Amino acid sequence: MPGLSDTPSVPRRKVCLIGIDGLRHDIAIGEGAMPTLVQLAETGRFHPMTIAAPTWSGPSWSTILTGATIAEHGITDNSFVGSTLARHPDLLSRAFYADQSTTTFAAAAWPPLVDPHGLGPVIHERREQKQAGLHHVVVRDGETYGYRTADADIAQASLWMLHHIGPDASFIYLCEADEAAHGHGARSPEYGAALSRVNAHLDSLVAVLTDRQSREEEEWLIVVVTDHGHLDEGGHGGDTPIERAAFVVTRHLTGDQLDWPEQIEPSELSARILGYLARRD
Repeated sequence: MPGLSDTPSVPRRKVCLIGIDGLRHDIAIGEGAMPTLVQLAETGRFHPMTIAAPTWSGPSWSTILTGATIAEHGITDNSFVGSTLARHPDLLSRAFYADQSTTTFAAAAWPPLVDPHGLGPVIHERREQKQAGLHHVVVRDGETYGYRTADADIAQASLWMLHHIGPDASFIYLCEADEAAHGHGARSPEYGAALSRVNAHLDSLVAVLTDRQSREEEEWLIVVVTDHGHLDEGGHGGDTPIERAAFVVTRHLTGDQLDWPEQIEPSELSARILGYLARRD
């Protein structure tokens, strides 16, 4: 019909949330150990974030992914005892419930985040959406096989999914840095080597998203977040500043960066991402 070809198409907003466990931003960004993350922060925005104690992955990721505080979700350590996660839908679930055309993807090698047969999962299973092809999940077991191997599997599966499917909302989790800090300390050569490998995974993910932005009618937001810091000798769980120090890096691939506050609370990140997807940023 006349005039239809003149109507500009509106790119579909999409987000890829990349969680890097136990990442010391003073080393990764401040000292340049992760060049791709440095570039994202320089071309996008860096938001400091302070994690509530106890600084364990269970409570921290539960808050980041659901928006519920520790008092609300009941998780105080990695045992998930006392969890009320069933009452607190995660970011991907909430994105789908807000718009049931939304496709979602989660990939992690720490089972409590995504494995329905484990302690969690923080990311709800949503079996019906899986069967309908609207929700995809990749689960590996880094606790058994080690995170260097498991993260590589997660990264490869995620690259395929992002390139071929391009889900509307994705969560990809990498844990080798945390494993290295626990085993050798955050100031060790092993931690530095782990950061280099994690950076390579991040670089590949950014490249595939940049490619999609250039060839599809899509508008991508990359968000990188960590759940806690580490003591120099390795370890976390306490309430020292270095253990509570976290961050959010955002990079909007259109070039126009989001007007989010300078500092972001862990419990507000998921709501801000949902607002972006709903074009309410």
